Amino acid sequence: MVEVIDGVKNWASILDDNTRLQAEMLSRSAVICGHVALMPDAHIGMGATVGSVIPTKDAVIPAAIGVDIGCGMIAVHTGLNKDDLPGDLAGLHANVARSVPSGVGRQSAWSPDNKGYGQIKDRYAA
Repeated sequence: MVEVIDGVKNWASILDDNTRLQAEMLSRSAVICGHVALMPDAHIGMGATVGSVIPTKDAVIPAAIGVDIGCGMIAVHTGLNKDDLPGDLAGLHANVARSVPSGVGRQSAWSPDNKGYGQIKDRYAA
């Protein structure tokens, strides 16, 4: 059964007060679009609730990416904005997937110095 309280949809059957408060605080952010959703394994995290789905509009919350797995995600400024991108992002996604190492034990060294970064930026920049 889904519980909806203060902008949070909760699927967790056991949820401590600190986790709930963290998710509720996030749900009040101006960039949240819809509800913050807590999965059955949700628990308090550093920067964002672990086991959550955080829908945003026109924003990325770096602290909410990879908080559960310690994957070392970084944000890279590309200089692109939404007007530079095509309506169908499948090609961009495929290029990123080929250029950015991912998976267990893979080390990422993707940066503006990386060949894949330049190819993607060159293809999608206006």
